[in-house]
Amino acid sequence: MPLPEPPQFEQPFLPAGTFGEDVVLITGGGTGLGKAMARMFASMGARVAIASRKEEHRLAGVEAVQSRGGQALAVPLDVRKPEQIAEAFDMIGDGLGPVSILVNNAAGRFMAPAEDLTPNGWRAVTDIVMDGTFFCSQEFHRCRIEAGEPGAILNIGATFAFNGGPGSVHSAAAKAAVTNMTKTLAVEWAVDGIRVNTLAPGWFPHDDTAEHMKGPWRIGKEGQMPGGRAGRLQELAWSACFLCSPFARYITGHTLVVDGASWLRHRSSHTQDFVPVRDWARTSKST
Repeated sequence: MPLPEPPQFEQPFLPAGTFGEDVVLITGGGTGLGKAMARMFASMGARVAIASRKEEHRLAGVEAVQSRGGQALAVPLDVRKPEQIAEAFDMIGDGLGPVSILVNNAAGRFMAPAEDLTPNGWRAVTDIVMDGTFFCSQEFHRCRIEAGEPGAILNIGATFAFNGGPGSVHSAAAKAAVTNMTKTLAVEWAVDGIRVNTLAPGWFPHDDTAEHMKGPWRIGKEGQMPGGRAGRLQELAWSACFLCSPFARYITGHTLVVDGASWLRHRSSHTQDFVPVRDWARTSKST
């Protein structure tokens, strides 16, 4: 028997006006998990800034927020460039008000054996996931200090960073850095009233999954999971909103895993036969 299904996305979770005084910046907020979080924050009163390099993603995020009755702003942003980050915060301040909650959701990932990974391929992921998370967090901290106001940062980690990510050495290393960054910044910035937490999602299928991340490995995946099913987008969005809400004000430096016990399963002996990364990675590229 799988874990019970959650309530529908529209089911009230926190009080409707929980984020009524907040401006939430979500990097990569126009697709997938970021878009789901944007919708949920909007449903509880937040004004939401959708930041992305691609205009179509920004517009999709804005539309998702507006569908929940929220106010949204599309913000062009490449998180690898600190000067663009500062400009984005200024733009949001002018359009919605000062950012009070930051969700570092922008990411990049593709599968490749470590020996095939080029310097550009390595940097394509680490520059976004690790450097971008830090640069955005640093600018957020600066702005909140200048305003004399508290704030909350939510980083997006990954469970494969806990015990390694064969086939994703660049992404696993960057996500592990994000988890460590969360702990470090939580200690440094608690005195400034700024909380920093990480959300580590399991498998949350969505329509925006990149084609290169789809493959034969997904077939029968739900049967491999202790919970017997994939995660639903609202389950991740609820977790994000809770960690950024006034009801979690004594939680900081924490990594919340939302995966139905899946990553713990991979620490046990009940796994499939081992296949070298270079074999399945190169096979999946040719199919």
